[in-house]
Amino acid sequence: MTQKTVREGTGLVHIYCGDGKGKTTAAIGQCVRSAGFGYRVLICRFMKDSRSSELTALAGIPGITIMPTPESVKFSFRMTEDEKEAAREEARRRLQQAAAKAAEEAFDVLLLDEAIYAVNAGLLPEEELIAVLRGRPDKLEVLLTGRDPSERLMAQADYISEIRKIRHPFDRGQRARDGIER
Repeated sequence: MTQKTVREGTGLVHIYCGDGKGKTTAAIGQCVRSAGFGYRVLICRFMKDSRSSELTALAGIPGITIMPTPESVKFSFRMTEDEKEAAREEARRRLQQAAAKAAEEAFDVLLLDEAIYAVNAGLLPEEELIAVLRGRPDKLEVLLTGRDPSERLMAQADYISEIRKIRHPFDRGQRARDGIER
């Protein structure tokens, strides 16, 4: 397949937010669509480990590059203060690495999966995320996922899609299932 690039100056920012299941699924759908068109896609995940099922499928799609993901990750509310500090350093490092790699290697699409969660959990400074959005190459399309983006973050977005939960099995005690929720 011939590689294509987003026309200069056309890269936009997408936010997939809300309390419903499917924010990452929607963003990954956009990544698959973009790769299918010949765009180069870079995926950087925050607050998720390497056990997510989509990684296996995505690894086989030409044009999609997935940044290494930690083997295991705790929810922020289960972290000790030392673990939170280490997670802060890791999140900041991952954001800067993703931004640099996307720019230096001329990626067309950058997914920062659960970056909004990392901001809300106090593990990623919102100012740094906004600086990455403002400083990105003109052609770079950026996708963000997570619940409850701030007004400042939403002001940076060209697309905002809210996924609203009406019902979810988790509410009745069912754990996440492989291949469906993870």
